[in-house]
Amino acid sequence: MMPLRQTFFTPAAESAELHAAREALNRQVLLTELLRIKAVIVTIVILTAFVTIVHFLAPSVFAGVSRGNFELVSTYVIFLPFLALELLALYLIGRRAAENKDVPIIRRYVSALIETSVPTAALYLHMNWMGASTALAFAAPLTYFIFIILSTLRLDFWLSTFTGLVAASEMFAMAMLYRPQGFADEPMPDSVFQFVRAIMLFVGGVLAGAVGMQLRRQFEASIAAAAARDRVTDLFGQHVSPQVVEQLLATGAAPTTEMRQVAVMFVDIRDFTAATRIHTPRQVVERLDEAFAILVDVLDRHAGIVNKFLGDGFLAVFGAPIEDPQAARCAVLAAREMIVEMNDNNRGNDWPLRIGIGIHMGAVIAGNVGSPRRKEYTVIGDTVNFAARLEALNKQFGSQLLISSATRDAAGEAAQEAECLGDVDVRGYEQPQAVWRLG
Repeated sequence: MMPLRQTFFTPAAESAELHAAREALNRQVLLTELLRIKAVIVTIVILTAFVTIVHFLAPSVFAGVSRGNFELVSTYVIFLPFLALELLALYLIGRRAAENKDVPIIRRYVSALIETSVPTAALYLHMNWMGASTALAFAAPLTYFIFIILSTLRLDFWLSTFTGLVAASEMFAMAMLYRPQGFADEPMPDSVFQFVRAIMLFVGGVLAGAVGMQLRRQFEASIAAAAARDRVTDLFGQHVSPQVVEQLLATGAAPTTEMRQVAVMFVDIRDFTAATRIHTPRQVVERLDEAFAILVDVLDRHAGIVNKFLGDGFLAVFGAPIEDPQAARCAVLAAREMIVEMNDNNRGNDWPLRIGIGIHMGAVIAGNVGSPRRKEYTVIGDTVNFAARLEALNKQFGSQLLISSATRDAAGEAAQEAECLGDVDVRGYEQPQAVWRLG
């Protein structure tokens, strides 16, 4: 039969999912921005502390380098206001991250301009202390690379490129235009030499931007993978094995409601309701969890999924959402293993449990059903009803595993030992139906 084309997700749901993914990415960008600001703050604090300690413990070091012109106060004038500005930015961005709000792009560029100008201010001081040529060969131009490297954490190619451009332009402008008084006898720096240095700063910004974009793509891929995994969980509940989830993510669950040939299995724990009257609620839940853990583990090994838990039983499906030509065989093998596993579990257990299983192979409508606010993947049709009737017949025959003729034919060797119970009257069906016993 032709599939009924009906998407699992409405446009509104897809839009909400896309919005959530964008919010998650924006939050990740803000978190990396917070990390970058913290790194800048730590760097400035370490540099300021280093300069202060060296100045007081070995004043001759800076005095010799600066020709006696070094002033600690001038260093504080540059670093401390900048440190206060970064602390304010850390607070404001932290608050926006807590409120799931983004930072306006213009503020990002202004921040990049201010931060990248700090080495320029330091270069200005060094030129006044030691002359243009010596200052350009000293530490200040190298600090541009600190901010270029940290710009990677902005996860924005153009912001990192802008940072490199600002660094290159300001350093080249200082080299070409500024000649401090008292050092007029120094020759002008070679323009080609300084231009090449500036180009290297710009290239550093471009490369930092490329790395940042790659990190951003990886974050986007991780968020998309998490969203896909959440979508599978929302669609099929928590009853899908990790192997099935991986298959769904790898192949992509077809977003349609369709007719599928599946094996439907109903499992019921016999006389469980009556036994609950003599056990505490905690004992009931613990025993039920223990039994379900065993049964679901068997399902996982045979590519089945629990479609619904039904109190002291469940409905399982083989062959959906991923098509499986061996669905009937897997269902029969799983059912027989369930009986063995439960018998093993009953040995020495104060509360032994007996299960009944019914399996029918046939066509179902498989798709996402529910309200606009909450949907779940399920199977609908006569195949489901007949599997439930088969399971109920276990009480009549004192059996544990009954299958239909369709299941026996499709399961092949796995069901060759089945014993025919003849044509049996089944509730809800006018004609008697062939029933086979396997346990």
